Amino acid sequence: MRRITRIATVGIMSAALALSVTACGDSSSSSSSSSDSKDDKAAIAYDIGGRGDQSFNDAAYAGLARAEKDLGVKGTEAEPSEGESDADKVQRLTSLARAGNNPVIGVGFAYAPAIKKVAPKFPKITFGIIDDASVTGDNIANIVFNEEQGSYLAGVAAAKVTKTKTVGFIGGVETPLIKKFEAGYAQGVKDTDPSVKVIPQYLTQPPNFDGFSKPDLGKAAAQGQLDKGADVVYSAAGLAGSGAIEAVSKAGKWNIGVDSDQYAQEGLAAYKESILTSVTKDVEDSVFNLIKSVQDGKPENGEVRYGLDKDGVGLAMSNPAFTKMTEVIAAVDKAKQEIIDGKITVKTAP
Repeated sequence: MRRITRIATVGIMSAALALSVTACGDSSSSSSSSSDSKDDKAAIAYDIGGRGDQSFNDAAYAGLARAEKDLGVKGTEAEPSEGESDADKVQRLTSLARAGNNPVIGVGFAYAPAIKKVAPKFPKITFGIIDDASVTGDNIANIVFNEEQGSYLAGVAAAKVTKTKTVGFIGGVETPLIKKFEAGYAQGVKDTDPSVKVIPQYLTQPPNFDGFSKPDLGKAAAQGQLDKGADVVYSAAGLAGSGAIEAVSKAGKWNIGVDSDQYAQEGLAAYKESILTSVTKDVEDSVFNLIKSVQDGKPENGEVRYGLDKDGVGLAMSNPAFTKMTEVIAAVDKAKQEIIDGKITVKTAP
């Protein structure tokens, strides 16, 4: 029922494996010898969907993998289990901390209750949590992003490229975090062309988080939006978003991806030509930077925010079809600078 996967020995997981058995095992005998200063260890505990989601979790993995390569740390990944409780997360983080990993990073706001319980018990270990600032402590780093700013730019692009004057937004689970994506996107669309209609849709409501993990839900939602005339669909739905990308691609319409540059994701290669751009969050750098800060003896703590001003969020430029749209790129660049300069304030709620 438990598994800890070393990143040095495991390749890219399929979506099925990403939803596999939880990784929260006890410390192994080898990890008890971590007194060697060269034996720096770091761990990430994945969010719903696990590694292989072609999005949020994979971006976190990229940061850990880079830390292994560039900093010489030994990385450990811990996978979630479907329908797990906060107690499962507490056990997972506790096991990772006892194994000598520092930092221990919870990927996603769902780890907030667990980190609140576990962090005080290991005051010498830094705990990172991505996408949450509600749980604080001297040894907690709250890694947060201005998702609404990147989403605004996506809205500008969508309003410029739509031919039907209808665009869609698919949110995985209706939470305050995902509503930031919707808010920025809708504002960017309306500020660019008030005549464009935005169709928002959420796949599930808390406490049901299947909207982040089930591609079939995303596929069905996207088909529904296509049927209503949408020719650009922005999905902020983790692994479920891959289903939306498939449906939109097969319809010959435009996708906007999320978190990672989804045009460049191997698992989405069959649909890449439909991925106009992606709203990126520099989760990779945030994970790497936290690990490096601990290794340097100056661990990050408190709120660590990434916005447009630090290129912590933005739009991917990998698709040549997108970069050739000079009028669209000019509008995006103008909006980006106006947000940075404070001329545009982006909403964080619809």
